[in-house]
Amino acid sequence: MAAMSHEPQTAAGAGALLAILRDGRARTRAELAQLTGLARSTVSQRLDALVQGRWVVPTDDAISSGGRPAAAFVFNESVRVVLAADLGATHARLAVLDLGMTVLAEQAVELPVDRGPEATLDDAVAVFGLMLDGLGRGLPDVCGVGVGLPGPVDHATGRPANPPIMPGWDGFPVREWIGHRVGAPVLVDNDVNIMALGEHRTVRPDTDHLILIKIGTGIGCGIISGRRLHRGAQGAAGDVGHIQVVSASEAVCRCGNIGCLEAVASGAAMAAALRAEGIDARGSRDVVALLRAGDTRAARLIRQAGREVGGVMAAIVNFFNPSTIVIGGDIAEAGEHILAGVREAIYSRSLPLATQHLTIRASRLGDRAGVIGAASMVLEHVLAPQSIDRSVAVDPAAPVGSQ
Repeated sequence: MAAMSHEPQTAAGAGALLAILRDGRARTRAELAQLTGLARSTVSQRLDALVQGRWVVPTDDAISSGGRPAAAFVFNESVRVVLAADLGATHARLAVLDLGMTVLAEQAVELPVDRGPEATLDDAVAVFGLMLDGLGRGLPDVCGVGVGLPGPVDHATGRPANPPIMPGWDGFPVREWIGHRVGAPVLVDNDVNIMALGEHRTVRPDTDHLILIKIGTGIGCGIISGRRLHRGAQGAAGDVGHIQVVSASEAVCRCGNIGCLEAVASGAAMAAALRAEGIDARGSRDVVALLRAGDTRAARLIRQAGREVGGVMAAIVNFFNPSTIVIGGDIAEAGEHILAGVREAIYSRSLPLATQHLTIRASRLGDRAGVIGAASMVLEHVLAPQSIDRSVAVDPAAPVGSQ
């Protein structure tokens, strides 16, 4: 994670002390007093509350400045766990992480969302339970749940909004449904948004402006602007898959419109084109598998899909001027075959100044980007200074969000 700011804070509470210690460094009471501007007695009082709640623990090694060694304290990353779910159209990745973003357990499962929300989420919660059991943890250890869905999400309510490939999900109270069963705060967002968060927080935390394009069953875009996730007014920012492209003038998209980028450049569209040629390809992963097996038709389709995606992205590069574009999703596994097409179109159609320092690369987190991002989204919420302050004020040992 990115390093926290350590400028003095005159009204710093226990949560602000925890925010400082989350960078992993051990610090003494005197160091914390200097960083926050608080009196030593106030720092000691707030540290005691954090220690009682096990949010921080004393280190084994004291710090000496020439006299008696002073006790030092560190963030206790194992005090709670986070559950993260990255749900795709046909499969999902579920994970349990500690508060330092280390993946403790994960599982990829076939979990088609077209079965409806109750069946899908019930299976996801069951898998979470098995993973917790395997770690010797239980639901009281869970401080929050992060969920990514393959469709538009109203982030404020956590409810899907007219998702085209998720029958029965429109308006479903995902947050309340999972929260009732797990007993912890639940945050829900679009799957591409959480992928962008994961890639930014763990791989490029110092990048101010980053775009992640997911090319899988569909096509979507997550936007990091000023190091913050940009969702737009209603949470619909980044829906580039339904931008009209000239080459797709006759292609019918699953959204009901004609000529969408997704209709010609998504994994589903490429698989359909291969089936039309008599090749058995059911989805994105089959397309990549055919490429790796040396199928020239799959290679041609992937390269052209890259050009189509790059053509749309060129306009976005000129408008938004990101410093990094990350290609994620199943089709990103095609490596240079997809990247070459994207780069070709972007560099030929964008302004030289906009591409002068532009980096275009595949996701380094791969399939883990979504669960890492979902966990990051949860931790930003439950470990926010105000959340910690409320927690220790009510009951230092109570899970965050339980009040």
